[in-house]
Amino acid sequence: MRRTLVVGNWKMNGSLAVNAALLADISASLTQVAASDCDVAVCVPAPYLAQVQSVLSGSPVAWGAQDMSMYAAGAYTGEIAASMLLEFGARYVIVGHSERRAYHAESDETVAKKTLSALQAGLTPLVCVGETLAEREADRTEAVVGRQLDAVLALLSEAEILRMVVAYEPVWAIGTGKTATPQMAQDVHAFLRSKLAAANIANAADAAAKVQILYGGSMKPDNAKELLAMPDIDGGLIGGAALKAADFLAIVRAAAPIHR
Repeated sequence: MRRTLVVGNWKMNGSLAVNAALLADISASLTQVAASDCDVAVCVPAPYLAQVQSVLSGSPVAWGAQDMSMYAAGAYTGEIAASMLLEFGARYVIVGHSERRAYHAESDETVAKKTLSALQAGLTPLVCVGETLAEREADRTEAVVGRQLDAVLALLSEAEILRMVVAYEPVWAIGTGKTATPQMAQDVHAFLRSKLAAANIANAADAAAKVQILYGGSMKPDNAKELLAMPDIDGGLIGGAALKAADFLAIVRAAAPIHR
């Protein structure tokens, strides 16, 4: 059975004062929800990990980072190692977000190596895949997301695949106000699950049935219920709505009654 998972991605937003208020509102409202079938987390800018650890320790809300290095340590100025994230209690790390791929030229190979490094360190990677509007209009969605996922699966063992989370984020629906219809999103999620089932491991079908696949394209309170009702959508990677406690909590409540 797959639990639903709702993760807030704050992107490059926040301040100590704003974070404190947002986290207080979220954690105070989730005591009952966390006992249900929904896991909740926030992935925050690295400078705020210490604050988040202090505020959320002992709460139902887990936390994580938005990126990490593929390297364990060394002369990589500006990079952050998985071991550093673990020191601040991080459980999750976003890997391969479309903004990292677009603005920092991260390749499929780089994303795959980061995923492996995260898993080897004991973090749960949220591995992002997704197509641009031009790729969708050219009917290349499956080719693009399949290639992105295959690069990751090629480096992982069965045990590692079972510990990853996949996030489908149509690039054309991030921060644009556009959203894939529930059926459009479901079709891609089902395709991704079929790729997991075809992985070169002994129990691929079992892995495909257990791996969570989140939707990350402008999920909001007014569309969350319909999206989350789809059989292969196991939660959301939430951007803008994660910065407003009321909106984020509404999505969590929409996800809480659902389990696979």
